[in-house]
Amino acid sequence: MSGVIVTNPPKADPEDVGALAAFGVATVSEAMGRTGLLGPQIRPIQQGVRVAGTAVTVLGWPGDNLMIHAAVEQCGEGDLLVVTATSPSTDGMFGELFATALQRRGVRGLVINAGIRDTRDLREMGFAAWSRAVSAQGTVKATGGSVNVPVAIDGQVIRPGDVILADDDGVVVVPRERARETAERSRAREEKEAAARAAFLDGQLGLDRYGLRDRLKQLGVRYLSHEEYAGERS
Repeated sequence: MSGVIVTNPPKADPEDVGALAAFGVATVSEAMGRTGLLGPQIRPIQQGVRVAGTAVTVLGWPGDNLMIHAAVEQCGEGDLLVVTATSPSTDGMFGELFATALQRRGVRGLVINAGIRDTRDLREMGFAAWSRAVSAQGTVKATGGSVNVPVAIDGQVIRPGDVILADDDGVVVVPRERARETAERSRAREEKEAAARAAFLDGQLGLDRYGLRDRLKQLGVRYLSHEEYAGERS
């Protein structure tokens, strides 16, 4: 497998990345019309951490981490490394030594569509990571691949420079051209949710706030007393 290493790709504006970092993955995905989510199999190795950064992408061979070594050189302050393989893999392609090198360069975290190891060390050093598997299985450095090219994870295309936002709920990708718009939509959504939260704290029901009683009626859902329900079933 031959490949290419692309240098200096366009990236989302750091201010827009910072604005998106204020919101959760669920909020941002909803603000984009329920799009951009990587699948639920990509899970955090830690809890209570949210990161946002610009993607540096890696396409490598399963069980081979050569291209991650090549990608480290292309990473800088505010980036987030995104790794996938040409076919499914759960081997531990990334560990504490990689994290040390990336942390030194200001990288904010990792999303890997494969295995990761040294997870305790990563948590202790504060390097955030999301992976498809945790595995101690080692890898080789033998096959060429690509860095900073578009990659796909669970049907979502991630281009270098796109915004990656990750938290306890998962990972979402925001196209770099939509970063500012999505941050604005996310802010509007949070304001709307804050109003709903206040209403619920005051005792209002979602059935009334969202006009769902009419929806239930339209769908033929009825209210029956216990006696009425028992009588219909007898």
